[in-house]
Amino acid sequence: MSQPFVRFEHVEKTYDGKVLVVEDLNLDIAQGEFLTLLGPSGSGKTTTLMMLAGFETATAGEIFLDGKPINRIAPEQRNIGMVFQSYALFPHMTVAENVAFPLSVRGIKGSEAESRVAKALDKVGLKGFDSRRPAQMSGGQQQRVAVARALVFEPKLVLMDEPLSALDKQLREQLQYEIKRLHKELGITIVYVTHDQTEALAMSDRVAVFHHGKIQQIDRPTQLYECPSNAFVAQFIGENNTLLAQVTSVSGTSCEATLADGTRILAQAVAVHKPGQSTRLSIRPERVQLNPLHGAVDTVVSGKVIDVTYLGRYARVRLNACGLEDFIVTLPNDGRDLSLLSGSTTSIGWNASDCRALDGV
Repeated sequence: MSQPFVRFEHVEKTYDGKVLVVEDLNLDIAQGEFLTLLGPSGSGKTTTLMMLAGFETATAGEIFLDGKPINRIAPEQRNIGMVFQSYALFPHMTVAENVAFPLSVRGIKGSEAESRVAKALDKVGLKGFDSRRPAQMSGGQQQRVAVARALVFEPKLVLMDEPLSALDKQLREQLQYEIKRLHKELGITIVYVTHDQTEALAMSDRVAVFHHGKIQQIDRPTQLYECPSNAFVAQFIGENNTLLAQVTSVSGTSCEATLADGTRILAQAVAVHKPGQSTRLSIRPERVQLNPLHGAVDTVVSGKVIDVTYLGRYARVRLNACGLEDFIVTLPNDGRDLSLLSGSTTSIGWNASDCRALDGV
């Protein structure tokens, strides 16, 4: 097995000597991988990135880059590209001067520097913008300059700290594709931080979900969404119906759980092992059928439709069902007029394979 390009080995970080912001972090990142650190504010994702960059020092453990320990190496000597949320451009410099700055620090000047700057600007679609200043550019253009600056000295590792969060939705999505294209084209390793789960799923080879300073699950986007390993991941990634229940039986990888009202539900036994355990049942809205045919699904319950929201490609139906006042079903737009459902009582159902019995806390 090849050596990981980046390795965190039992890394911890505390600011006050009491509370661990990052706790016993063990993480391997392959060369050429696009890994996203995802989580809510205060989960430890940005601190992890800053320790890798060298702007924060690990309290315990070691970080390795290309097989070499880097804890005691200064940030400017790690040869890592960095893109910040705030762009961090020099306002008194032109675009070309901003992009050339990392080269001048490394003693690269003259025609070679000019050639590299031109090449970097071309990669991010800013050819001909050399003489402009940051104040003369839009937010999206400024972020492209920041990306060009991070790439100009041809680092093998680029770190990105919420680089698109200040942009509007359309521009953010456009730059997501641009960053993905550059990653594929250049073959560089990217470690990306965001709190936006849609962004993480769209861009990454793998996603590490952080909570309370620990990685809750690290996996491919499809696995994170379809097969969350605990209740936090299920709730944080995408929309999710969570039902509180008690396990009544377990048989291999399947189980039966009972809701407070006595409803029995079949599910996959992901984080439960014996009867009597509390569990949170996780069901994605798109896996629920409205008025399922008899025998077509494993679980059928009744629900009252509270409202229907039209969202273009799909409709979001909110029901009072299974003890929840906001049980959600999403239905593809097939031309039906679903507004007539409001206030009606209907049946909903799903298969056991689409219901995961997770931890109870």
